[in-house]
Amino acid sequence: MSFNYQTLDPQLVAATEDWVAENFDSKLSQLIELVKIPSLAWPDVDKQPLYKSAERISQLLSETNVFETVEIIQSADVGTPAIIARRQAKPGYPQVLLYAHHDIQPAGDLKQWKTEPFNPEVIDDRLFGRGASDDKAGVVTHLAAAEMLRDLEGDINVGLTVFIEGEEEIGSPNFSDFLNTNRERLEADLIVVADSGNFELDTPALTTSLRGLVSIEFSITTLDHPLHSGVFGGVVPDSMMVLTKLLASLHDENGSVAVQGLKQMPDSGIEVPEEFIRLQSGILEGVDLIGKGNLVDRSWYQPSITVIGIDNPSVSDSSNTLQAKSRCKISARIAPNDDPASALQALKDHIVANVSFGAKVEFGEVELGSPYLARNSWATKLAKDSMAQAYGKQAIDMGVGGSIPFIAEFVRQFPESEVLVTGVEDPDARAHSPNESQHLPTFRKAIQTHGLILLQANRIVAE
Repeated sequence: MSFNYQTLDPQLVAATEDWVAENFDSKLSQLIELVKIPSLAWPDVDKQPLYKSAERISQLLSETNVFETVEIIQSADVGTPAIIARRQAKPGYPQVLLYAHHDIQPAGDLKQWKTEPFNPEVIDDRLFGRGASDDKAGVVTHLAAAEMLRDLEGDINVGLTVFIEGEEEIGSPNFSDFLNTNRERLEADLIVVADSGNFELDTPALTTSLRGLVSIEFSITTLDHPLHSGVFGGVVPDSMMVLTKLLASLHDENGSVAVQGLKQMPDSGIEVPEEFIRLQSGILEGVDLIGKGNLVDRSWYQPSITVIGIDNPSVSDSSNTLQAKSRCKISARIAPNDDPASALQALKDHIVANVSFGAKVEFGEVELGSPYLARNSWATKLAKDSMAQAYGKQAIDMGVGGSIPFIAEFVRQFPESEVLVTGVEDPDARAHSPNESQHLPTFRKAIQTHGLILLQANRIVAE
């Protein structure tokens, strides 16, 4: 369904700016409170903090007095708690769903942290703590938008659903079933995801594309048993020799993917200096970057292939032996306009065509994740206008090299919905890494952005 959005109401811009100035300290306090809860959904960890997190978020949503229902719902398989709060739209007005997740990554090596990961600290303009940016700031941003709607609008016309997932960091294994089971609760005209970030610290971005994922395990066999390398080396091909020749064929001399049949998108036209990539990646001095084309396009719009595992004797366990069988796993990121099934077939075809000396190849487990490519719509314009007002700078369309399969699942299950991928992260947020932090000026701007989207949606009707 399309809605008649034209431009932001200037009065809303001033009102939201004042609201954020008055309420920011309380939102920061709520974020600090949530970051103190080690809400891990990972197997074999204590799930009580995850339930504590769900209960507190449910309480905060209930206290807004915006929603008709607020429920904690466990996924069927691993029992992780999600929260769904919902208020139904008046006829002709949009139903907006706000998504974030409250589960987090493990803290990792505590020796690499400058602060205690679950004792958040504000240092300069950042709040340090595990989950501060990914994604508890997203949770509080949605909460603030709901409160802004309550405080600044006399009549609430827009429908509002807040969906806080509890297992995103373990791959959302039950996401598809959860959407299907809770379809009536989650159906919306507009879905706003707060689990991405901005291109630069001061440059807002709407994530309009995500690469898909294709990973595959396979084994190479040349012998029915291992052999002495001194006796048979130079005569009999071993599996590791065949495997290394095969893996070398995946890339050309520039390091670009050399597999036929994988797609790529046209250049974005966005230029970044090489030093930016070097600084963000930590690549060693003297090591060259790989690929061709614009630097950002190499990770946004082109495929990549990484060898992520090889089963063969380790150096410490090695002996002078020709190995009969070697096992490997490769992970491919595919362009936003590609299809996982066809990309998988292209990879298999390449592997089979490049297995040398008549070695035997056997395929194993496969993982597929669909890419995402946004469409231009009334919602896209509304989001960019809101970002421009909050940040004082025009938003750009940004691709993300990583895959977020649940985004594609939203699109698959709700094909008529508009999906906006936003977020509160910045290039130095260090999500998943030691010293994760939330840049507080960005947090402030994200709250105003999401508030503007929601308040303007309260004033538009279906065409």
